Amino acid sequence: MKEAENQMLVIFGASGDLTRRKLIPALFELYVRRLLPEKFIILGAARSLMSNEEFRRKQSDYLSASSNISLNSKELGSFLELIYYVAFDTDNCKEYVKLKEMIVSLQKEKDIPDNIIFYLATPPAMYEVIPPFLKAVKLNVSLHGGTRKIIVEKPFGTDLKSAKRLNRKLELIFNEKEIYRIDHYLGKETVQNILVLRFSNGIFEPLWNRNYIDYVEISSSETLGIENRGKYYETAGALRDMIQNHLMQLMAFIAMEPPASFDPESIRDEIAKVFRSLRAFSTHDCHNSVIRGQYTDGEVEGETVVGYRKEKEVAADSNTETYVAMRYMIDNWRWSGIPFFIFTGKRLKEKRTEITIHFKSTPQQFFKGQCAGSSCNQLIIRVQPDESISMKFGLKIPGAGFEVKQVSMDFYYDSLKKDKLPDAYERLLLDAMLGDSTLYSRSDALEASWRFIDPIEKEWMKHPTRNLLYYKAGSNGPRQNLIGPEIFDSGNKTKCDVSDN
Repeated sequence: MKEAENQMLVIFGASGDLTRRKLIPALFELYVRRLLPEKFIILGAARSLMSNEEFRRKQSDYLSASSNISLNSKELGSFLELIYYVAFDTDNCKEYVKLKEMIVSLQKEKDIPDNIIFYLATPPAMYEVIPPFLKAVKLNVSLHGGTRKIIVEKPFGTDLKSAKRLNRKLELIFNEKEIYRIDHYLGKETVQNILVLRFSNGIFEPLWNRNYIDYVEISSSETLGIENRGKYYETAGALRDMIQNHLMQLMAFIAMEPPASFDPESIRDEIAKVFRSLRAFSTHDCHNSVIRGQYTDGEVEGETVVGYRKEKEVAADSNTETYVAMRYMIDNWRWSGIPFFIFTGKRLKEKRTEITIHFKSTPQQFFKGQCAGSSCNQLIIRVQPDESISMKFGLKIPGAGFEVKQVSMDFYYDSLKKDKLPDAYERLLLDAMLGDSTLYSRSDALEASWRFIDPIEKEWMKHPTRNLLYYKAGSNGPRQNLIGPEIFDSGNKTKCDVSDN
């Protein structure tokens, strides 16, 4: 396996939740597995006043409290020695001199070359603030033959205009190949396995087209609500928070053409082509091919929960969607005429993210019990909670005659390895250290996805209550038990067209 060069990781927002819950645990796991560079420094940067010792003690407490990590005191102690902290006002350009002085001092003391990754684990408002200040103190370039990379968390913009603006600002400071737009969904083993499943198996790729597939369904349901993120969610909603960021990326892996070679840019070229091939939504489509909902009071896993409008920092008359169902088309040779469906929602009955490929049924049904619908043969790729791949097909029931029963063949990804599967952030952080951008979004693909989403958001702004349905927390969503194409009925407008309240 390729080894990462010696380098430094600077985490902005080091005193925040993302650093505590995801980044430090992921880095510790990489350390335990001996995957970090031989010489490596983690430098936390934030406003909160703390010494190195205080910051290390906090990380130690967080790691010790985690139920997902097996701690060895010796390993923990040596890992904490890699961590340093610098406090300064990240909103003040003049304060960045303190950061530069700390970086230079650590590089000299630890004999680390001038290779630096900047990780923006901050609120999105800081994405346009921090990079120019790094440039002002010349931290965006190496004067000693080293490398610079910047990792930007989601959400990357709130619409096409803001995404373009942020891209242009970053590209004035860093090269496109130095910008890593992270989506933790793409770090999951099963998502990466989509490429291997498709392009290394002759039994799948010949069938992966409009001739054999009836439709594709991508769903992500959560039992959790907005988890005290009312202020953020009011400006995002399910469409921006889940579909534009995560689920469209999953769709691209399913829909893309085979790359010319398995290098990052070839793969990202094909992903961009998929987004450019999405059929644009008309005004009619925005109201008839998209359903949105919002959860009300209900019961989830035996616990009574409040509706969205009663959540902290949510407006009492909010029209923000917590559920979206969408039907759309990809206008290219492979997928022409085949509908894709995306479903996502919060406070639903179960937690599950999966991709289901529905194959076309046989032209004739010879046997008793033989499935005659479009879901007779399915390939189900489950991303969470149990990463797995299943196939559904018909087999003869033992005994006389030819009665058929639908059966399932299941593979669980963790059966390949005794150790636990690596966390998504482990994979993505390691990739960034290695300079592998395969699982990171490129600017053209990101802008193309926003171009597809924007018309829907604009229509919803014009008609805030139109098609906004309500569902009880703990249910299956606005249509209750309806999933797949059944949730849309183009022949019955009253089913999808809901008048303004």
